[in-house]
Amino acid sequence: MRIALSQITTGPDPERNLVVVRDEARRAAEAGARLIAFPEATMACFGTRLAPLAQPLDGPWAEQVRQIAHDAGLVVVAGMFTPAAGGKVTNTLLATGPGVEAAYDKIHLYDAFGFTESATVAAGSAVVTIDVDDVRVGLATCYDVRFPELFRTHADAGAVLTVLPASWGAGPGKREQWELLVRARALDATVWVAAVDQADPSASGRDVPPKTPAGIGYSAVVGPDGTVRERLEAAPGLLVADLDLSEVDAVRKAVPVLANRRLG
Repeated sequence: MRIALSQITTGPDPERNLVVVRDEARRAAEAGARLIAFPEATMACFGTRLAPLAQPLDGPWAEQVRQIAHDAGLVVVAGMFTPAAGGKVTNTLLATGPGVEAAYDKIHLYDAFGFTESATVAAGSAVVTIDVDDVRVGLATCYDVRFPELFRTHADAGAVLTVLPASWGAGPGKREQWELLVRARALDATVWVAAVDQADPSASGRDVPPKTPAGIGYSAVVGPDGTVRERLEAAPGLLVADLDLSEVDAVRKAVPVLANRRLG
């Protein structure tokens, strides 16, 4: 299975961000990818007032993403914000394309390191997987990476790949934590993990917003044995990777951590 990760730096204007999504989806399709994943907050970067720009899943922004996926002939996974009760929004991944139409609402909200996502964002509750060319794929978002049970739930549902869009907060040790956690989740669930972060704004020539999870880059594709197979640096880029899905069965036979569980 060939996939693409689009490490971009989004701005506050959803329409301008769509231009980037369209260009990147076309590049991925030309490279033969069947799925392209964009970061969390593709619709608009954090640090923006989210409630005024949130749209429903049948709104114009999502419809344009669907058209982009249709035109490119591949599945697009992109982070957006949908309206929620009480003036909040939901941090949503839209997954759309040939044979796929689904949405995942971020379950674990980033109430950590001095940031309180739950003040403006409503938590999701449902685990979501999609099937891309008969390959089951789990969906997770950013802070979800700190919760291994979600990734194992994907595996229990038949997933061999988890796609993890993020807008990771910078700070001392945060890159090390990002890289460690992504690899650990692949090992926990013995799945491929495709983790796509927002590019570091400073590497994109933009100011870094203070106290805002704006991304650090270092998107990566990690095998089910926890090894990093492909990785970007801090700057924007398109990572295209081929996944040998048979490795999942091989690793699970060698290290049957799912079968050997005694708790949960």
